[in-house]
Amino acid sequence: MSNPFKHQKPVATPMTVPQPSELRKLVFKQGKAMRATLKKLKQRPPKDLDEQFEKLHNQAFKKIDCLNCGNCCKTTSPMLFEKDIERLSQRLKMKPGDFTAQYLILDTDQLFCFKSAPCPFLNSDNSCDVYDDRPKACREFPHTNQRKMHTQLALAHHNIEICPAVYAIVEQLNTLV
Repeated sequence: MSNPFKHQKPVATPMTVPQPSELRKLVFKQGKAMRATLKKLKQRPPKDLDEQFEKLHNQAFKKIDCLNCGNCCKTTSPMLFEKDIERLSQRLKMKPGDFTAQYLILDTDQLFCFKSAPCPFLNSDNSCDVYDDRPKACREFPHTNQRKMHTQLALAHHNIEICPAVYAIVEQLNTLV
C-alpha cells in the first residue's frame, strides 16, 4: 500500500536568500546550472511560469530588505525614458537638458543611463534621494514579478549576479524544473 501523503514530485527546498557579499561566490558555483534552467524555461515555458515567478518573488522579498543590499544601485545604471528624465528634472528643479547633461550618457544601444555607478542618488544607508520619482527601471527591478516572464528570462539571467532575491528565485526554479 502506497502512502497517500508522499509527494510524487520533489518539494522545493525552503528559500534562502544569500547575503550580497556571498552572491558572487554562489553565482560562480551555481551560475551554469541556473543559466541552463533559464534557457530550458525560455525554450519551453510552463503555462504557470508567471504565477511561479510571482510566488517566488513574494517569498524572496519577505526575506530580503533592499536597504541592506543596494547592489542594483551600486553596480548598475538603469535606462531612463523621457518621462523619467522629465520627472527627475522636475524633482530637482532643473531643465531636462541640464539634468541630461549633468547625470546621463547614451549607452551603446543609444539609451540614456546614469554616467556612473553607484547611482548619484544613492545614500550611504542605501536609501534613495529620489525614491518617489525614481526611474521606471528602478521601480520594476528586479523584474521578477512581471507578466510574460518568458520574455524577461534574459534579464533574470543577468540579474542573478546583481540581486540576491533573483538568485534565490532562480535557485528555487532550478529545483522545480
